[in-house]
Amino acid sequence: MSNNHPTTPGETAAALLERAVALHKEGRLADAEPLYRAVLVTLPRDFDALHLLGVVRHQRGDHAAALELIDRAIAINFAVASAHSHRGLALQGLKRFEEALQAYDRALTLKPESVEALFNRGRVLLVLRQLADALKSFDAALALAPDFAEAHLYRGNTLQDLNALEAALKSHDRALELKSDFPDALNDRGLTLLGLRRWDEAFRDFNRALALKPVHAQALCNRGKAFFEMRNLTEALADFDRALAVDPDMAEALNNRATALFDLKRYSECAATLSRLLALFPDFDYALGAMFHAQRSACDWTNFAETSAEIVSGVVQGKKSDLPFALLTHSTSAGAQLSCAGRFTHDKYPAAAKPLWTGETYRHDRIRIAYLSADFHNHPVAYLMAEVFERHDATRFEVAALSFGPSDSGEMRRRLERAIPTFIGVDRLNDRAAAELLRKNEIDIAVDLKGFTTDCRPGILAYRPCPVQVSYLGFPGTVGAGYIDYIIADRHVIPKDHDAYFREKVVRLPDSLQPNDRKRRIAERIPSRTELGLPENGFVFCCFNASHKLNPSVFDIWMRLLKKVDGSVLWLAHSGEASENLKREAERHGVPATLLVFAPRVGELAEHLAREKQADLFLDTYPYNAHATASDALWAGIPLITCAGETFASRVGMSLLHAIGLPELIVTDLASYEALALKLATTPSLLRSIRARLKQNRDIKPLFDSVRFTRHIEAAYVTMYERQQRGEKPAAFDVPPIDA
Repeated sequence: MSNNHPTTPGETAAALLERAVALHKEGRLADAEPLYRAVLVTLPRDFDALHLLGVVRHQRGDHAAALELIDRAIAINFAVASAHSHRGLALQGLKRFEEALQAYDRALTLKPESVEALFNRGRVLLVLRQLADALKSFDAALALAPDFAEAHLYRGNTLQDLNALEAALKSHDRALELKSDFPDALNDRGLTLLGLRRWDEAFRDFNRALALKPVHAQALCNRGKAFFEMRNLTEALADFDRALAVDPDMAEALNNRATALFDLKRYSECAATLSRLLALFPDFDYALGAMFHAQRSACDWTNFAETSAEIVSGVVQGKKSDLPFALLTHSTSAGAQLSCAGRFTHDKYPAAAKPLWTGETYRHDRIRIAYLSADFHNHPVAYLMAEVFERHDATRFEVAALSFGPSDSGEMRRRLERAIPTFIGVDRLNDRAAAELLRKNEIDIAVDLKGFTTDCRPGILAYRPCPVQVSYLGFPGTVGAGYIDYIIADRHVIPKDHDAYFREKVVRLPDSLQPNDRKRRIAERIPSRTELGLPENGFVFCCFNASHKLNPSVFDIWMRLLKKVDGSVLWLAHSGEASENLKREAERHGVPATLLVFAPRVGELAEHLAREKQADLFLDTYPYNAHATASDALWAGIPLITCAGETFASRVGMSLLHAIGLPELIVTDLASYEALALKLATTPSLLRSIRARLKQNRDIKPLFDSVRFTRHIEAAYVTMYERQQRGEKPAAFDVPPIDA
């Protein structure tokens, strides 16, 4: 206790200072402080007392007082390097990082061999994301003090941020050789191992760190990240909650907690967690857009228009306001989507400093194509692509798949593995290792089927492992990356005057960008309407799109249709709390909640397609259209009406309807959409005529002609390949229609 070391009457200032310094060195800050203050009563301009009292205040967390005291000391004697170094620490504590950097530079001017100043300068540069300079500072500190464990630790963290994970691991290993009971080093090495996807080893390090320091909030948070990456969402959430119990305002833990809640489909809790994060850190990267996406996934449309406008405005200004996929679902601006994707790619998936492919020309008998996806299982992308994989011309193309998603024993997975000659699971490889695999196998064309959708890994192609790199199908928009050469589309989803909104060069297929599988089975037994909870004789509007695609403007139209069409119901996909919110929205519109019927998830697509036959008309969403769900409806014989906008995601319905020969079901404004839906619902003869044409066209129009589609996309690959072989830069082109 501080009162155990009172000043002694007659004790000289020098003796007091000596005693204070001794206590300070022992870490007894509360005892040292009054002695320093006693010196200053006698000698108010004593440099050492001012300086060291400032250090004590910094160590006790009062950085503002520390800065004031150290500044007073420096005013007395500017030439002491350690004072400037300690001033830098106080400024760091106040988060005035640029000023802290200047303080360390002054310290090093006075004393170039100051290990303390070099080390702390590196820490500030790390915060400022000046990573190359930070690494130089840590290296300089270690040249002077090779056994400085903390410097090895921070050097490893800098290398980790530079994505040099193997080198980072060596630095963390060295820190632990020097200091084995170092929980921070164990935690940070675990994070590096997590980046290397060596999950078991990462878990061991996090657990060791927590054994040494059970209240290590960062280790708890990082172990939660490990659980999350292993898709153990319940344990991940528990660890994020444990981290928040230690540090309730920990931004990273709040953000990670929200992500886990979203994947658990606990959307309202996710939004509430992000709301708290924004209250603490209003500018936290992407949090506003993520919160809005969670709210929309729950069909909570509170302040919908205002929040959407705020997010889009922020994106246009270059702010990190939204995630690219989330923005697609509510933005009608192709320019905003380009800005968002470009900013996100630059932030999260920048091009590697040294590309793996450096211009070599491969000479292969067949064009080598690798498809990259996490969706090689029971997933819409797999359902769409399956027959393309089966119909690739093996005499001209050598096809591989890099799968970084879940593996299962389902029929779709088995079908894909049979269809694709080289099927490689890379879920345990980090991005660089997966990219090196592509480079080693001299893949000519890499086709990313994910973009920025769930479980995406854009970081693989950021290493530029292949001469030609393509974005296709999974993400209906630009990924904004210079290392993606082409995006495969068609003239409907990306008209030529929209090319400026895409960083990639646009390749237009002649019919539709969307492949389809003619082997898509429809279960023989079609359940009755009664079994499905539908009226036997009423009109059934349906929409099986995900809840985040729904919005107030389109739902308002749907409610007016239910009021105008006697005996009608709206059949939707069941989505937990979203379904309950939609019932409340219906009642707010004066529509009984019983007129909304929710279809539970079924195990097989064939069962869903069979029950979908009981619908009369599919109502598309806007501005993010139905994609696979639209072709499902058309395959099942259900007409679809769509409203086409100015973005790729809002024009997919248009593409499909042109390819099936029903362009009259396309409108370009919501008033026309409502009028067309009402006309079809109240004119049975017209709807019967359209259904008859749909049934006929299914077998003769291009949409479901998988042979024709495969020849077209192969022609696109050949043109890309030949341009590259000639040394030409990527350029937009149209694929001419050919006979299958």
